[in-house]
Amino acid sequence: MKSLKSKLVIIGVGHVGSAVLNRAIAFQLANEIVLIDMDEKKAFGEALDSSHATPCNYSQNINVHIGDYSECKDAGVIIIAAGPSIMPGENLDRLVLAERNIAVIHDIMPQITHYTKDAVIIMITNPLDVTTYCAAKCFDYPENRLFGTGTTLETLRFKRIIANHYNVDAKDVQGYMLGEHGNSAFPAWSLLNIGGIPADQLDNFFNKSESLDRQEVAKAVVQVAYDVLNCKGYTNTGIAMGACRLAKAVLGNERSILPVSTPLKGEYGLTNVALSLPSLISENGIERRFEVNLPTDELEKLHFSANSIKGVLLANKLI
Repeated sequence: MKSLKSKLVIIGVGHVGSAVLNRAIAFQLANEIVLIDMDEKKAFGEALDSSHATPCNYSQNINVHIGDYSECKDAGVIIIAAGPSIMPGENLDRLVLAERNIAVIHDIMPQITHYTKDAVIIMITNPLDVTTYCAAKCFDYPENRLFGTGTTLETLRFKRIIANHYNVDAKDVQGYMLGEHGNSAFPAWSLLNIGGIPADQLDNFFNKSESLDRQEVAKAVVQVAYDVLNCKGYTNTGIAMGACRLAKAVLGNERSILPVSTPLKGEYGLTNVALSLPSLISENGIERRFEVNLPTDELEKLHFSANSIKGVLLANKLI
Protein backbone atom coordinates (compact mmCIF):
# COMPACT_ATOMS: atom_id res chain seq x y z
CA MET A 1 0.00 0.00 0.00
CA LYS A 2 1.33 3.44 -0.83
CA SER A 3 2.07 5.78 2.06
CA LEU A 4 -0.66 8.28 2.79
CA LYS A 5 -0.07 12.00 2.83
CA SER A 6 -0.19 13.20 6.42
CA LYS A 7 -0.98 16.85 5.78
CA LEU A 8 -4.30 18.49 6.56
CA VAL A 9 -5.35 21.92 5.28
CA ILE A 10 -8.24 23.71 6.99
CA ILE A 11 -9.75 26.62 5.06
CA GLY A 12 -11.71 28.96 7.32
CA VAL A 13 -10.91 29.08 11.03
CA GLY A 14 -14.00 30.64 12.56
CA HIS A 15 -16.00 28.79 15.20
CA VAL A 16 -16.21 25.63 13.10
CA GLY A 17 -12.72 25.66 11.60
CA SER A 18 -11.08 26.25 14.98
CA ALA A 19 -13.08 23.35 16.47
CA VAL A 20 -11.95 21.16 13.56
CA LEU A 21 -8.37 22.16 14.31
CA ASN A 22 -8.65 21.24 17.98
CA ARG A 23 -10.31 17.92 17.21
CA ALA A 24 -7.74 17.13 14.50
CA ILE A 25 -4.94 17.66 17.00
CA ALA A 26 -6.72 15.49 19.58
CA PHE A 27 -7.20 12.77 16.93
CA GLN A 28 -3.54 13.14 15.86
CA LEU A 29 -4.85 13.17 12.31
CA ALA A 30 -1.79 14.54 10.57
CA ASN A 31 1.84 15.48 11.12
CA GLU A 32 1.19 18.90 9.61
CA ILE A 33 -1.90 21.11 9.80
CA VAL A 34 -2.12 24.30 7.75
CA LEU A 35 -4.65 27.05 8.38
CA ILE A 36 -5.88 29.35 5.61
CA ASP A 37 -8.21 32.26 6.31
CA MET A 38 -8.94 35.70 4.90
CA ASP A 39 -8.26 37.00 8.41
CA GLU A 40 -4.59 36.05 8.56
CA LYS A 41 -4.20 37.48 12.05
CA LYS A 42 -6.97 35.25 13.37
CA ALA A 43 -5.46 32.22 11.64
CA PHE A 44 -2.04 33.02 13.09
CA GLY A 45 -3.51 33.29 16.56
CA GLU A 46 -5.27 29.94 16.24
CA ALA A 47 -2.10 28.26 14.97
CA LEU A 48 0.01 29.82 17.73
CA ASP A 49 -2.45 28.87 20.46
CA SER A 50 -2.70 25.29 19.19
CA SER A 51 1.07 24.95 18.92
CA HIS A 52 1.29 25.53 22.68
CA ALA A 53 -0.63 22.28 23.26
CA THR A 54 1.77 20.08 21.29
CA PRO A 55 4.60 19.90 23.90
CA CYS A 56 2.24 18.03 26.25
CA ASN A 57 3.25 14.39 26.83
CA TYR A 58 -0.11 13.24 25.44
CA SER A 59 0.21 15.23 22.21
CA GLN A 60 1.83 14.33 18.93
CA ASN A 61 4.47 16.80 17.75
CA ILE A 62 2.21 18.29 15.07
CA ASN A 63 3.42 21.22 13.00
CA VAL A 64 0.54 23.73 13.04
CA HIS A 65 1.02 26.88 10.98
CA ILE A 66 -0.70 29.31 8.64
CA GLY A 67 -0.22 29.31 4.92
CA ASP A 68 -1.65 30.20 1.52
CA TYR A 69 -3.28 28.03 -1.12
CA SER A 70 0.07 26.75 -2.40
CA GLU A 71 0.05 24.54 0.74
CA CYS A 72 -2.71 22.50 -0.91
CA LYS A 73 -0.36 20.99 -3.46
CA ASP A 74 0.76 18.11 -1.23
CA ALA A 75 -2.19 17.92 1.16
CA GLY A 76 -3.89 14.61 1.85
CA VAL A 77 -7.15 16.19 3.00
CA ILE A 78 -8.56 19.71 2.66
CA ILE A 79 -11.47 20.70 4.90
CA ILE A 80 -13.47 23.74 3.78
CA ALA A 81 -15.21 25.48 6.69
CA ALA A 82 -15.21 29.02 5.28
CA GLY A 83 -18.15 31.37 4.88
CA PRO A 84 -20.80 32.90 7.14
CA SER A 85 -23.12 30.75 9.25
CA ILE A 86 -26.62 31.24 10.57
CA MET A 87 -26.70 33.57 13.55
CA PRO A 88 -29.30 33.54 16.35
CA GLY A 89 -32.35 35.57 15.30
CA GLU A 90 -31.86 34.95 11.57
CA ASN A 91 -34.19 32.88 9.42
CA LEU A 92 -33.32 29.46 10.84
CA ASP A 93 -32.83 27.55 7.63
CA ARG A 94 -29.40 26.69 6.25
CA LEU A 95 -30.69 27.19 2.73
CA VAL A 96 -30.87 30.98 3.22
CA LEU A 97 -27.07 30.97 3.18
CA ALA A 98 -26.89 29.70 -0.38
CA GLU A 99 -26.26 32.91 -2.27
CA ARG A 100 -23.59 34.10 0.17
CA ASN A 101 -21.66 30.86 0.37
CA ILE A 102 -21.85 29.88 -3.29
CA ALA A 103 -19.79 33.03 -3.85
CA VAL A 104 -17.33 31.83 -1.19
CA ILE A 105 -16.93 28.49 -2.97
CA HIS A 106 -16.35 30.29 -6.28
CA ASP A 107 -13.50 32.14 -4.61
CA ILE A 108 -11.92 29.13 -2.89
CA MET A 109 -12.13 26.29 -5.43
CA PRO A 110 -10.12 27.90 -8.27
CA GLN A 111 -7.32 28.57 -5.79
CA ILE A 112 -7.30 24.94 -4.68
CA THR A 113 -7.47 23.49 -8.19
CA HIS A 114 -4.57 25.68 -9.27
CA TYR A 115 -2.38 23.54 -7.01
CA THR A 116 -4.07 20.15 -6.73
CA LYS A 117 -6.78 17.80 -7.87
CA ASP A 118 -5.38 14.95 -5.81
CA ALA A 119 -6.37 15.91 -2.27
CA VAL A 120 -9.65 14.69 -0.83
CA ILE A 121 -11.84 17.72 -0.11
CA ILE A 122 -14.37 17.59 2.73
CA MET A 123 -16.99 20.33 2.61
CA ILE A 124 -18.56 21.81 5.76
CA THR A 125 -19.71 25.19 4.44
CA ASN A 126 -23.51 25.53 4.53
CA PRO A 127 -25.92 24.99 2.94
CA LEU A 128 -23.85 21.85 2.74
CA ASP A 129 -25.56 20.01 -0.11
CA VAL A 130 -25.69 23.13 -2.25
CA THR A 131 -22.04 24.10 -1.73
CA THR A 132 -20.98 20.48 -2.27
CA TYR A 133 -22.86 20.31 -5.57
CA CYS A 134 -21.34 23.62 -6.64
CA ALA A 135 -17.78 22.58 -5.73
CA ALA A 136 -18.13 19.17 -7.37
CA LYS A 137 -19.79 20.31 -10.60
CA CYS A 138 -18.34 23.74 -11.39
CA PHE A 139 -14.57 23.23 -11.08
CA ASP A 140 -13.71 19.94 -12.81
CA TYR A 141 -12.61 18.35 -9.54
CA PRO A 142 -12.68 14.52 -9.42
CA GLU A 143 -16.11 13.85 -7.92
CA ASN A 144 -15.02 10.86 -5.87
CA ARG A 145 -12.42 13.06 -4.16
CA LEU A 146 -14.86 15.72 -3.01
CA PHE A 147 -17.79 15.23 -0.65
CA GLY A 148 -19.69 17.04 2.06
CA THR A 149 -20.06 16.03 5.70
CA GLY A 150 -23.72 15.59 4.80
CA THR A 151 -25.87 13.95 7.45
CA THR A 152 -22.88 12.72 9.44
CA LEU A 153 -23.77 15.20 12.20
CA GLU A 154 -27.50 14.42 12.10
CA THR A 155 -26.59 10.74 12.34
CA LEU A 156 -24.48 11.38 15.45
CA ARG A 157 -27.40 13.29 17.00
CA PHE A 158 -29.81 10.52 16.02
CA LYS A 159 -27.61 7.87 17.64
CA ARG A 160 -27.34 9.96 20.81
CA ILE A 161 -31.12 10.31 21.12
CA ILE A 162 -31.72 6.59 20.49
CA ALA A 163 -28.98 5.60 22.93
CA ASN A 164 -30.39 7.85 25.63
CA HIS A 165 -33.85 6.32 25.20
CA TYR A 166 -32.64 2.73 25.48
CA ASN A 167 -29.79 3.49 27.92
CA VAL A 168 -27.01 1.98 25.81
CA ASP A 169 -23.64 3.09 24.48
CA ALA A 170 -24.37 5.30 21.45
CA LYS A 171 -21.56 3.58 19.56
CA ASP A 172 -23.67 0.40 19.55
CA VAL A 173 -26.48 2.17 17.70
CA GLN A 174 -26.23 1.50 13.97
CA GLY A 175 -28.28 3.66 11.66
CA TYR A 176 -28.41 6.78 9.52
CA MET A 177 -30.10 10.07 8.97
CA LEU A 178 -30.33 10.51 5.19
CA GLY A 179 -31.16 13.25 2.68
CA GLU A 180 -30.41 16.91 3.25
CA HIS A 181 -28.05 18.27 5.84
CA GLY A 182 -30.82 20.40 7.25
CA ASN A 183 -34.53 20.54 7.85
CA SER A 184 -35.61 17.71 5.53
CA ALA A 185 -33.15 15.13 6.88
CA PHE A 186 -34.93 11.98 8.00
CA PRO A 187 -34.15 8.82 10.01
CA ALA A 188 -33.89 5.63 7.97
CA TRP A 189 -35.75 3.53 10.51
CA SER A 190 -35.55 0.52 8.22
CA LEU A 191 -31.76 0.46 8.70
CA LEU A 192 -31.67 1.10 12.47
CA ASN A 193 -30.47 -1.55 14.90
CA ILE A 194 -28.75 -1.77 18.27
CA GLY A 195 -26.28 -4.62 18.44
CA GLY A 196 -28.10 -6.35 15.61
CA ILE A 197 -31.55 -5.96 17.20
CA PRO A 198 -33.79 -4.33 14.55
CA ALA A 199 -35.77 -1.17 15.24
CA ASP A 200 -39.17 -2.86 15.42
CA GLN A 201 -37.97 -5.19 18.22
CA LEU A 202 -36.15 -2.66 20.41
CA ASP A 203 -39.05 -1.72 22.72
CA ASN A 204 -39.76 -5.36 23.55
CA PHE A 205 -36.14 -6.37 23.87
CA PHE A 206 -35.28 -3.51 26.23
CA ASN A 207 -38.58 -3.84 28.14
CA LYS A 208 -39.55 -0.23 27.52
CA SER A 209 -43.00 0.59 28.87
CA GLU A 210 -43.03 3.76 26.77
CA SER A 211 -42.63 3.10 23.05
CA LEU A 212 -40.25 5.19 21.04
CA ASP A 213 -42.14 8.00 19.27
CA ARG A 214 -40.53 7.99 15.84
CA GLN A 215 -42.07 11.28 14.72
CA GLU A 216 -40.83 13.05 17.83
CA VAL A 217 -37.34 11.61 17.40
CA ALA A 218 -37.21 12.79 13.77
CA LYS A 219 -38.27 16.29 14.85
CA ALA A 220 -35.81 16.32 17.74
CA VAL A 221 -32.81 15.47 15.54
CA VAL A 222 -33.50 18.54 13.38
CA GLN A 223 -34.59 20.83 16.24
CA VAL A 224 -31.56 20.13 18.44
CA ALA A 225 -29.34 22.02 15.98
CA TYR A 226 -31.37 25.16 16.65
CA ASP A 227 -31.39 24.46 20.39
CA VAL A 228 -27.58 24.53 20.33
CA LEU A 229 -27.55 27.62 18.10
CA ASN A 230 -29.97 29.59 20.26
CA CYS A 231 -28.29 28.65 23.55
CA LYS A 232 -24.65 28.81 22.50
CA GLY A 233 -24.73 31.19 19.55
CA TYR A 234 -23.25 28.72 17.07
CA THR A 235 -22.71 25.00 16.53
CA ASN A 236 -19.19 23.67 16.13
CA THR A 237 -18.26 20.73 18.38
CA GLY A 238 -20.43 18.04 16.81
CA ILE A 239 -19.66 19.00 13.22
CA ALA A 240 -15.94 19.16 14.00
CA MET A 241 -16.10 15.60 15.31
CA GLY A 242 -17.98 14.49 12.20
CA ALA A 243 -15.54 16.17 9.81
CA CYS A 244 -12.51 14.72 11.58
CA ARG A 245 -14.10 11.27 11.64
CA LEU A 246 -14.37 11.52 7.85
CA ALA A 247 -10.82 12.84 7.51
CA LYS A 248 -9.56 9.94 9.63
CA ALA A 249 -11.37 7.49 7.35
CA VAL A 250 -9.52 9.01 4.38
CA LEU A 251 -6.07 9.40 5.92
CA GLY A 252 -6.24 5.94 7.49
CA ASN A 253 -7.74 4.31 4.37
CA GLU A 254 -10.36 2.83 6.70
CA ARG A 255 -13.01 1.93 4.11
CA SER A 256 -15.64 3.11 6.56
CA ILE A 257 -19.31 3.43 5.60
CA LEU A 258 -20.62 6.87 6.50
CA PRO A 259 -23.48 9.12 5.26
CA VAL A 260 -21.85 11.83 3.17
CA SER A 261 -23.17 14.22 0.54
CA THR A 262 -22.24 13.89 -3.14
CA PRO A 263 -23.97 14.54 -6.48
CA LEU A 264 -26.16 11.54 -7.30
CA LYS A 265 -25.92 9.68 -10.59
CA GLY A 266 -29.32 8.08 -10.81
CA GLU A 267 -29.55 6.43 -7.40
CA TYR A 268 -33.25 6.13 -6.51
CA GLY A 269 -33.97 7.85 -9.82
CA LEU A 270 -32.27 11.08 -8.65
CA THR A 271 -29.86 13.30 -10.60
CA ASN A 272 -28.86 16.97 -10.52
CA VAL A 273 -28.72 17.04 -6.73
CA ALA A 274 -26.30 16.29 -3.90
CA LEU A 275 -27.54 14.62 -0.75
CA SER A 276 -26.43 12.00 1.75
CA LEU A 277 -26.42 8.24 1.29
CA PRO A 278 -24.26 5.62 3.04
CA SER A 279 -20.92 5.68 1.25
CA LEU A 280 -17.64 3.76 1.44
CA ILE A 281 -14.83 6.16 2.38
CA SER A 282 -11.17 5.33 1.71
CA GLU A 283 -7.93 7.07 0.79
CA ASN A 284 -9.48 7.69 -2.64
CA GLY A 285 -12.46 9.52 -1.20
CA ILE A 286 -15.77 7.88 -2.06
CA GLU A 287 -15.26 4.36 -3.38
CA ARG A 288 -19.00 3.75 -3.86
CA ARG A 289 -22.46 4.82 -2.73
CA PHE A 290 -24.91 2.24 -1.39
CA GLU A 291 -28.38 2.32 -2.90
CA VAL A 292 -29.87 0.30 -0.05
CA ASN A 293 -33.47 -0.89 -0.15
CA LEU A 294 -35.74 1.68 1.46
CA PRO A 295 -39.47 1.33 2.13
CA THR A 296 -41.91 3.56 0.28
CA ASP A 297 -42.29 6.14 3.05
CA GLU A 298 -38.52 6.62 3.32
CA LEU A 299 -38.16 6.86 -0.46
CA GLU A 300 -40.79 9.60 -0.44
CA LYS A 301 -38.84 11.49 2.22
CA LEU A 302 -35.64 11.10 0.21
CA HIS A 303 -37.31 12.56 -2.88
CA PHE A 304 -38.85 15.37 -0.81
CA SER A 305 -35.39 16.19 0.52
CA ALA A 306 -33.93 16.12 -3.00
CA ASN A 307 -36.61 18.50 -4.28
CA SER A 308 -35.94 20.88 -1.39
CA ILE A 309 -32.27 21.06 -2.33
CA LYS A 310 -33.02 21.25 -6.07
CA GLY A 311 -35.15 24.31 -5.50
CA VAL A 312 -32.13 26.19 -4.16
CA LEU A 313 -29.85 24.85 -6.89
CA LEU A 314 -32.32 26.08 -9.51
CA ALA A 315 -32.72 29.47 -7.83
CA ASN A 316 -28.93 29.89 -7.94
CA LYS A 317 -28.63 28.61 -11.53
CA LEU A 318 -26.51 25.60 -10.56
CA ILE A 319 -28.82 23.25 -12.46
